[in-house]
Amino acid sequence: MVRSRLEYCCPVWNPTKVRDVHALENVQRNFTRKIDGCQDLNYWDRLEKLKLLSLQRRRERYSIIHVWKMLNGQPPNDIHLQFYYSDRQGQKIRLPQINSKTQASVTTDFFNSFKIKASRLWNLLLKAVNTITTLDEFKVILGNFMDNYPDTPSVPGYTTTNRNSLLDWYSERGGRT
Repeated sequence: MVRSRLEYCCPVWNPTKVRDVHALENVQRNFTRKIDGCQDLNYWDRLEKLKLLSLQRRRERYSIIHVWKMLNGQPPNDIHLQFYYSDRQGQKIRLPQINSKTQASVTTDFFNSFKIKASRLWNLLLKAVNTITTLDEFKVILGNFMDNYPDTPSVPGYTTTNRNSLLDWYSERGGRT
């Protein structure tokens, strides 16, 4: 009941500030702590035991699924994503450029916008994932792809290696899955 409210329309309002991501994640972290048999586990172990994704990872998943729907004409592509096909990489999105002289706050907003962030997430996908033509099959294959990346949201008192985004994990691995 609560998670549906936290995730409603999340591709549009996906938070980027660490404190906002923590505040949302705290809701699930606190709830999972109260589940029988999970009280003594840390948050990462609770997620694994309960077969849950962090809320951050779920928001990224929803963004990727929304892009798939745009590619397949389900909602209109009103943000004008420029899809192209590569024999080697499958369906990709051409990322728009920003003027290098643009002030930093505008650049930050640009890179955190749905159009750019979702496009970058989509471009991580392998050809075997981004060329699937049915939504149900795409969701399953996408889930398998995402399982290749750790889901370790930041937890108060612990230092993580990155911000737990698929984009961070991908770049940490040197662009390899």
